[in-house]
Amino acid sequence: MKKATLAGTFRAFNNRNYRLFFCGQSISQVGTWMQRTGVSWVVYTITHSAAMLGLTVFASQFPSFVFSLLGGIAADRHSRFKVLLFTQTASLIQAVLLAIMVLTNHYTVWEILTLSALLGVINAFDVPARQPLVHEMVTDKADLPNALALNSSMVNLARLIGPALSGIILVKFGAGVCFLLNALSFIAVITSLLLMKLPAYIPSPVKTKIKTQLAEGFAYLIATPSISTVLLLLGLTSLLVLPYNTLLPVFAKVIFNGDAATFGYINSFIGLGAICGSIFLASLKQGIDLKIVLLGNSIIFGICLVLFSHIGYFPMAMVFATLTGFGMMSQSTICMTIIQVHSDKNMRGRVMSYVAMAYFGMLPIGSLLIGIISQQIGAPNAILCQGIVGLIIAVLFSKFLRKDRLDKKNLEQLGRAEEIETQKN
Repeated sequence: MKKATLAGTFRAFNNRNYRLFFCGQSISQVGTWMQRTGVSWVVYTITHSAAMLGLTVFASQFPSFVFSLLGGIAADRHSRFKVLLFTQTASLIQAVLLAIMVLTNHYTVWEILTLSALLGVINAFDVPARQPLVHEMVTDKADLPNALALNSSMVNLARLIGPALSGIILVKFGAGVCFLLNALSFIAVITSLLLMKLPAYIPSPVKTKIKTQLAEGFAYLIATPSISTVLLLLGLTSLLVLPYNTLLPVFAKVIFNGDAATFGYINSFIGLGAICGSIFLASLKQGIDLKIVLLGNSIIFGICLVLFSHIGYFPMAMVFATLTGFGMMSQSTICMTIIQVHSDKNMRGRVMSYVAMAYFGMLPIGSLLIGIISQQIGAPNAILCQGIVGLIIAVLFSKFLRKDRLDKKNLEQLGRAEEIETQKN
């Protein structure tokens, strides 16, 4: 029985290409989180400003919003494998430049923000190609939801390990070493891509204009409310709730009187909760109503964020940080899964570009906003407000998320009524 459950949880690993992808990305994601933690800590150490933390997130992710539609078109018009190979190589170069700049001690905050913006542009082309490429790695499409859940577990395992390592390395060796290790981590993912044996790329015989493809993608979303409504939920959450992690350096240094290692530990506890959420999603039975799970985890996310915001005792705060990570990861992963599973193959790249817009566009704006607000009301009160807003969003979308279950219940009641009426006659 235990063996069967394990096989079900990791069934996507039956696909060789996906195994390679998972291994390479796992190493690369650890490096990514080390760099992300290092950049935030360096900026806050120099400026001691929550508003500058918001600007840092804005600089790294807003370019993804600006260019994500072009990234989606590139993913639909060209080989996604080649696009991903290019973006991973470009990310390696960006990390090397950042490492050299910090190791030689010739840098300013604005130079760090410029390189962060460059990474945002690269990610605008990376995300719309990387997510749909998983479809080509998985031969049995029934394994696709499991593969997407394992993707999230990989990202969140990295979120558990990366910040903890980064906190230790920041204290002992400095930020430059964090950035250098991230650069080296891209070698793993590039190697895994080169070892894959993917189906031959068949270019579309008809090359429509970019403007036409953009219009087609938007029209497709309007005509598919099962996707667009989930996308709206993701966008609102990214704008108003997810930017809570922008303020974590303030909690580490001011609320808990800690250092870079404390900041790393907070991120790691959130990552621990996130990976538990990933394993939970990967273990769900096939055919389960993901919308109901999404509603439940959205509520968990909001409640735990409220509780985390005003607890000054570090161990207890980490309990709620872990539960916050669980709810946050489950919510975003289910949104991604619903969107990808219900998207038409020829539209998947463009749909994912709108997902990137909803996430990478709203999150940096929200980070900038929450950084400014926290300067006025304090970081704890700012996160308290975000948790309350998260609960309001869950309530607003609860009818849509419960619709399938309500429709099924109504059909069952109608069937029983018809059965009784037949018996009477």
